Amino acid sequence: MQKPFDLNKFRTGLTKSISGISAGFHDPQDWVSTGNYTLNYLISGDFKKGVPLGKVSVFAGESGSGKSFICSGNLVKNAQDQGCQVVLFDSENALDEEWLQALDVDTNPEKLLKISVSMIDDVAKTISDFVKDYKSNYGDLPYEEQPKMLFVIDSLGMLLTPTDVDQFQKGDMKGDMGRKPKALTALVRNTVNSLAPHPIGLIATNHTYASQDMFDPDDKISGGQGFIYASSIVIAMKKLKLKEDADGNKVSTVQGIRAACKVMKTRYSKPFESVQVKIPYETGMDPYSGMVEMLEAKGILEKVGNKLSYVSPITGEEIKEFRKGWTGDKLEIIMQEFGQNPKKDNDAEDDIDVGELDNFNEEDLIDES
Repeated sequence: MQKPFDLNKFRTGLTKSISGISAGFHDPQDWVSTGNYTLNYLISGDFKKGVPLGKVSVFAGESGSGKSFICSGNLVKNAQDQGCQVVLFDSENALDEEWLQALDVDTNPEKLLKISVSMIDDVAKTISDFVKDYKSNYGDLPYEEQPKMLFVIDSLGMLLTPTDVDQFQKGDMKGDMGRKPKALTALVRNTVNSLAPHPIGLIATNHTYASQDMFDPDDKISGGQGFIYASSIVIAMKKLKLKEDADGNKVSTVQGIRAACKVMKTRYSKPFESVQVKIPYETGMDPYSGMVEMLEAKGILEKVGNKLSYVSPITGEEIKEFRKGWTGDKLEIIMQEFGQNPKKDNDAEDDIDVGELDNFNEEDLIDES
């Protein structure tokens, strides 16, 4: 009988001889919550997960749409709660310590390294040096024993190339649109494979601009498509007005924003679904916003008269409440049972667009003038 080829021996020799590769599967083991359960679910298929370590995630949107709130605030805070140390690149000179602390981010220098940066090359060099040092110190340890790290770049759109700086110094502002997309693509291509075997995540914010294509009306993300191709998760965000009080009653004044989030790309769930995440100015993000609409769209909550009804697939017990009565404690019951029995819904050959990202009134837009 012919002796089979020793693939394990080949794998060991290969990874030792070529430093730039890693063998085997690298499915995410650690996830960081966005702070909103519905958005978590649309990204990862799990209410409590969110975005994974070991991958690249991008949140893109217009100014004031909640990108920094989610990425530099919620994701950093939740990552720290899981024992992650965070390196935060601030290219907009906008992330003040007082603001981060108001979002419960621990700004202790041992847990958060904030770097003000303007050049793409400097971000790439910092990440490259870190990964090289990380691998030399922890690369041989089991995954569970490796320290968790999170890089956040806020934002890609403000990063410059050497040509941009040179033109500024000469007073000749022609721009460098050709090299910037290539530089961003090179950054993520070099980063994505180096992160994979380790509990290190990269999250970036970026800017969007209005599409000029009538057949493809979704907003476009600046910086070219290369960054998008290499990212595991891409979220497009739009800023809408929040005109309701803490009890959900309609009011005439703007009380916050509704961050309309559309999952443009995900490797862990069905893409092109959306949710409107409420972020009141006074209380911050509502972790349950969008949940009732999603459960109703999936047939988990069914309209009975003027109430919404839920029948437990486990106990058979029925809970019936007015729409405003479906608050956190009751939604937690559904989240737990739905996680055990995800096929109960109507499922979902229909697209779920609970946030109506594409169907909002012009008056909902926040005026920047």
